[in-house]
Amino acid sequence: MNLRTRLAIAGGAIAAGVVLLVSVVLYPAVEANLRGQIDSSLVAAVAKAPDVAQAIKEKFKGTANESSFPAVPLGIGSTQLQIVPEPVQAGPSTEFVDLTARDVAVANGTTAAYFRNAEYDGIEYRIYTAQFPGSPGTLVRTAIPQSDPAPTLRELAWLLGASIVAAGLLAAVVSRLAARRVLRPVRQLTESVELIRTTGDLAIPIPAEGRDEIGRLGSAFAGMTAALDESVGAQRRLVADASHELRTPLTSLTVNLELLAEDLTDAQAPHLAAEALDQAGELTTLINDLVDLARYGQPAFHTEDVRLDLVAERVAARATRRAGQIKFDLTCAPTLVHGDPDALERAVANLVDNAVKWSPDGGLVLISVKEGTLDVADAGPGIPDSDLEFVFDRFYRSPAARAHPGSGLGLAIVRQVAEAHGGTAEAVPCSTGALLRLKLPVCSPPA
Repeated sequence: MNLRTRLAIAGGAIAAGVVLLVSVVLYPAVEANLRGQIDSSLVAAVAKAPDVAQAIKEKFKGTANESSFPAVPLGIGSTQLQIVPEPVQAGPSTEFVDLTARDVAVANGTTAAYFRNAEYDGIEYRIYTAQFPGSPGTLVRTAIPQSDPAPTLRELAWLLGASIVAAGLLAAVVSRLAARRVLRPVRQLTESVELIRTTGDLAIPIPAEGRDEIGRLGSAFAGMTAALDESVGAQRRLVADASHELRTPLTSLTVNLELLAEDLTDAQAPHLAAEALDQAGELTTLINDLVDLARYGQPAFHTEDVRLDLVAERVAARATRRAGQIKFDLTCAPTLVHGDPDALERAVANLVDNAVKWSPDGGLVLISVKEGTLDVADAGPGIPDSDLEFVFDRFYRSPAARAHPGSGLGLAIVRQVAEAHGGTAEAVPCSTGALLRLKLPVCSPPA
């Protein structure tokens, strides 16, 4: 059962339930109102009893029945009126409902008038018993058959029942039509998602109209597929770039090994073997960088508070031991950031290694840390302005850099680590050398 049908059923059920609830309240109210009208008409008929009695006297004036009343109830419309002259006595009656001791008390004025239901000749009556107005000892009874309001109540019951069914059906139809319109964006969204699942094409547009929940859902799906498309595209570019970068050292390594295999006694054998080892080292570096690039691209890190200034000091100390004649100048203020210690240390090390690679013998590498910003400057040839925005791209190597060893992934790892920690990595224009900057969000200052 689809959502539209479920909404139609729910709408119909709610409407039918509401009408049913109204009917449960309305039917007893109408019934009570009808009963009240009957009682009121019975009381009003008692008030007319003197006029009726006078009319009877006028009719039988001059006859033997002039001073008596008919024992049989008189019909006044749908109301029966019976006048019982004094003395009123309790007992059976062949003309109407039996008289009771309470009726005698009412006639004598010792008991108030009252209503009761009684059956006579197979008919249920609503009876009002009262003292004849202005004539103590005389009794008057008015009665209406209980069947009188029954047709009205029966018609009302049928009407309410039909209303419940009609309201349920009408609400179901309206709910289904409304649901069709309201759920149209959901259907379009579902069709787009199913098409993406079937074709695997993440570039298929996803409708995201409106500012309601459905529009927000569409926007969320569109953002998710765009991110997935970018991720898949980045993976494809990484594979393509990696295959291109791996091909060159592999080809060189293969050629050198083939030459070695032809004549191991050749005087060039040691040189070829050294080149093969260098190529193997480049491959190892490239593979390690690829692994790090994939690892630091994961959304989850082991994070903790890290002193960025202490990380820079450790990296500079290691670089000093293997950098030969290159000198280092550190200006570090206590800086606390929150992140993955290994990832941050690898990013700082890559920046320092890049500066060492480009610095001439005796050159000076400047490292400064302050308020979440780490700057690494070298005295090398610098970076052309046209290359500044590309130096952190994967496998990007300027024409001047191709003569130097490297995988082209070191600075890409720096940017990836920075972005994973909510920071940035950039190359800052400067007149001499190169200045690379890593900016990270700062925690509260260390104590």
